[in-house]
Amino acid sequence: MKTISGGVCAAKGFTAAGVHCGIRKSRTKKDLALIYSQVPANAAAVYTTNLVKGAPLTVTKENLADGKAQAVICNSGNANTCNADGLEIARGMCDLAGKALGISPKDVVAASTGVIGPPLSLDPVAAHIDALAAQLSQTGSADACEAIMTTDTQPKEIALEFELGGKTCRMGGIAKGSGMIHPNMATMLVFITTDAAISTPMLQKALSGDIQNTFNMVSVDGDTSTNDMVTILANGLAGNPEITEENEDFAAFMQALNTVNVYLCRRLAGDGEGATKLLECKVTGAADEAAAKTIAKSVICSSLTKAAMFGADANWGRVLCAIGYSGAPVDVNKVAVAFRSPAGTIAVCENGAGIPFSEELAKQILLEKEIEILVDLGDGSADATAWGCDLTYDYVKINGDYRT
Repeated sequence: MKTISGGVCAAKGFTAAGVHCGIRKSRTKKDLALIYSQVPANAAAVYTTNLVKGAPLTVTKENLADGKAQAVICNSGNANTCNADGLEIARGMCDLAGKALGISPKDVVAASTGVIGPPLSLDPVAAHIDALAAQLSQTGSADACEAIMTTDTQPKEIALEFELGGKTCRMGGIAKGSGMIHPNMATMLVFITTDAAISTPMLQKALSGDIQNTFNMVSVDGDTSTNDMVTILANGLAGNPEITEENEDFAAFMQALNTVNVYLCRRLAGDGEGATKLLECKVTGAADEAAAKTIAKSVICSSLTKAAMFGADANWGRVLCAIGYSGAPVDVNKVAVAFRSPAGTIAVCENGAGIPFSEELAKQILLEKEIEILVDLGDGSADATAWGCDLTYDYVKINGDYRT
């Protein structure tokens, strides 16, 4: 397996594009994206668990009922959520994309992201959909990636090359997400493409299984979004024998998918609204996986821990506090905590109690852009990893006037 360029266009038969159509106030920011497969693809998706869901999710679920899709259309700047005509608008976006591409609107995945509540007009989409379709190209992933971004400060894009059944396969993904990100799928928009041949049931099994250890382990601010989802399209053009059961090829596919998803998770967490640091909590020595996951997420979600990391303060007591209220069964008298970054590693707690350490070294370690919070529970052999970011002044600034 190796990393390659191309994003969602790396896989055979996929093209993408992004344009500014006028949904966003900025005249320079792209706000409408299109991803297209030259042949129908098997498709799978996972959706936010928020009971308030954007209309595009409902329409996408309807369209993916047959396990097929050929295109994705996504706008930024308006979430198309809590609108009386939301379903009509979402279906209208699919109709416009289908007509421009010459495919059934039922084969289009619809997505929207942005402010909740304001009505979304189809006029900007209708006025630019033909130009958007005309710009589809094998180099269009970066434009599509920009077009789905909201408060993101960095693009999130990756592609891999790997082998299945003696055939070279490719997989690529783009993602957006900076705020309203919290575990319990999906909490962001992620679009993944692959030319691997895999049946729809196995594709769904792969995606649903992997997100439990990747996207469900990311938190920026504790708010589970209303609109977001992860979708994957597999068009089979690589020519490998179709994966229809759990075998060696399925394991290799899962490895590729996990690699893509972990990379995007780290990018999403590190680009949290106002964030200056990526936090990675690694829990080891847990009695079982459920306990490891619960504790890792509790630490990452702790506002006090996040604030301490912003200030490069080795306040390990906040980590133990988050472990204690996580609800997971744990013997706190066995817990050890350390902090690690490119500047080094420092142990700060053993057997549930503080130990002498250099505050100066600890600060140097915590001043780095990527911080690992290492927790050893001493209870067993299970482990888990969660990703988050620090909590800064800018998070409040960004969200204090997000709508206005």
